[in-house]
Amino acid sequence: MRIAVIGAGNLATNIGVALHDAGHEILQVYSRTEKSADTLAKRLCCEAVTELERVCDDADIYIVAVKDSVIADIVPVLCNGGRKDAVFVHTAGSIGISVFDGYAIHYGVLYPMQTFSKARQVDFREIPCFIEGNDEKALTSIKTLAGSISESIYELSSEARKYLHLSAVFACNFVNYCYDIASEILGEHGISFDVMLPLIDETARKVHELPPSEAQTGPAVRYDENVMGSQKSLLAANSDFQKIYELMSKSIHETAEKKKKDD
Repeated sequence: MRIAVIGAGNLATNIGVALHDAGHEILQVYSRTEKSADTLAKRLCCEAVTELERVCDDADIYIVAVKDSVIADIVPVLCNGGRKDAVFVHTAGSIGISVFDGYAIHYGVLYPMQTFSKARQVDFREIPCFIEGNDEKALTSIKTLAGSISESIYELSSEARKYLHLSAVFACNFVNYCYDIASEILGEHGISFDVMLPLIDETARKVHELPPSEAQTGPAVRYDENVMGSQKSLLAANSDFQKIYELMSKSIHETAEKKKKDD
C-alpha cells in the first residue's frame, strides 16, 4: 500500500519502520518539526513535509500517529481535498472513530497496544493491534495493513477501546512510574536500580502463568502493619510517595481479602 505517515514521534517511528520493512511504500512523513520529519523520512526513504497542506493526495492510507490532543485539529485539514478514495486512520487508544465524522468517507482506527520509544524498535509481529472501520472498505484496508505487520488483530469498538487503553495505563505507565520511584529511593542510598531487574522480570513472567491476583505477594497482602508502618516512615520526606504507598497497600489488601471470600 501507499502510505502517508502523519507524525514522527515514538509510535509513528515504530509503525512507519514496521510498514516500510513489510514492503509498503511510505510516500511522506509529516511533522510540524522539520528535524523530526527529516529524521524519520530518511529511515523510511521518503519525503518529509512540515505543512499539512503539502501532504500528498495519492496515498491509499493516511496514518495519523500524533498526540491525542492535536488529532481533532489535524483531521479537518488532512481530509480536505481530493482524497475521497483514501482511508484515514488514527492510532490513539482513547480517541473515538467519530473524530473523522463529516471529514472523511472511509476511516477507522489502528491501535497497537504497546509502549514505544524512538530509540528502541519493537517487533510488531508480537503486538496486538485493535482495529475499527466505519465501512467495509475501511475495515478491510485496515485489517490488511495491520495483518502485514502483526500476528494479532482484533476488531474493537471505540467505547471498548477506551477501557483497553485505561487498563494499559495501569499495566504499563503506572507500573513504570513505580519503577521510577524505586530507582529514586535506591539512588538516594547508593544502590543501583539494576538489582531490581531480576525481581521485575520474574514478576512479569509470573502473570504469564498466574492471574495477577494470585501472583500478588508482599506485606500488604497479609496486612503486616509493622512492616508497612516502618516502610511508610521511610518515605516521610516525600508525602506523595507516602500517599501512593498507603493507597496501594490498602487496595492490595482489600483485593486479597475479597479474593479469600470469593474462594
